Amino acid sequence: MDGKNFRDLKVWQLGMQLAEDVYHLSQQFPKHETYGLGSQIQRAAVSIPANIAEGHAIGSTKDFARFLGIAQGSLAELETHLMLAERMKYGNPIEIGSILSRCGEEARMLRGLRKSVRSRIK
Repeated sequence: MDGKNFRDLKVWQLGMQLAEDVYHLSQQFPKHETYGLGSQIQRAAVSIPANIAEGHAIGSTKDFARFLGIAQGSLAELETHLMLAERMKYGNPIEIGSILSRCGEEARMLRGLRKSVRSRIK
């Protein structure tokens, strides 16, 4: 890509923070949700920085844009899971609100980066 390592990308760093926060949050879920919503929310969260890293590592601008799109989809999935957890009263609502706020920031960063990357596709 541009010589940067994916770990230098702020969008990846925020994605990692989101994943970490989601793991902490999901530990508050009822035991019967360990393999249900808890697992789903964790997979969606981890998928965001993982797809950013994978797309960047491939090195193709077109592939990077595609993987950023997948990360955007995972982020939308995460937000949906978080809203359901909030409705079900799983976890701390203030913590969920804080994570959802950072999801909004991540969404803006992903949209901006994807737009920039797509503009470089020939």
